[in-house]
Amino acid sequence: MMDWERQATEGDAIAGDRRQDRRYELTLDIRWKLIRRRRVLDSGTGQTIDMSSGGILFDAGRHLPEGLNIELSITWPVLLHNVAPMQLVAAGRIVRSSGRRVAIQTVQHEFRTAGIHAEQRNNLPAGSRPLPLASNPLSYAYGK
Repeated sequence: MMDWERQATEGDAIAGDRRQDRRYELTLDIRWKLIRRRRVLDSGTGQTIDMSSGGILFDAGRHLPEGLNIELSITWPVLLHNVAPMQLVAAGRIVRSSGRRVAIQTVQHEFRTAGIHAEQRNNLPAGSRPLPLASNPLSYAYGK
C-alpha cells in the first residue's frame, strides 16, 4: 500500500464514528434520577434514542447538567418467560447534554423484573396470569 493510500484510510477512520461499542437505535420509555451523594436531586421521564454497551443517548424532556451521576430505569420490550415485564437499570455519568438530548457513559447495568400494574394483570390471557399466593403453596399442586 502506498503512503498516501495508508494516510487516506487512517484519515477516514479518524473522521468517522470512533466509538468502541456498536449503537442500537431503540425508542424505549425511561425514568431517570439525578443522584449526588446517594441523594436523588431530581427525576423525570423520557425516551431512549440509541444505546450501546458503553452508553445511552436519551431525550430527558429537558436539559440536564453534564458531570452528574444518573440512574435510568428503561422499560424493556421483552417479557421474562413471556409473563414478567423487565426493566434495564443503568447507572452512569452525564458526559454530554444538548437541549433535551443527554448522553451518559454507563458504569453499571442490570436487568430486573418490573411489577405488573393491576389493570395490566387483568388484561393478560388466563394462562399467563400469575397465580395468587396461598398460605400453603402446595395447595395449587394438589388441589387442596
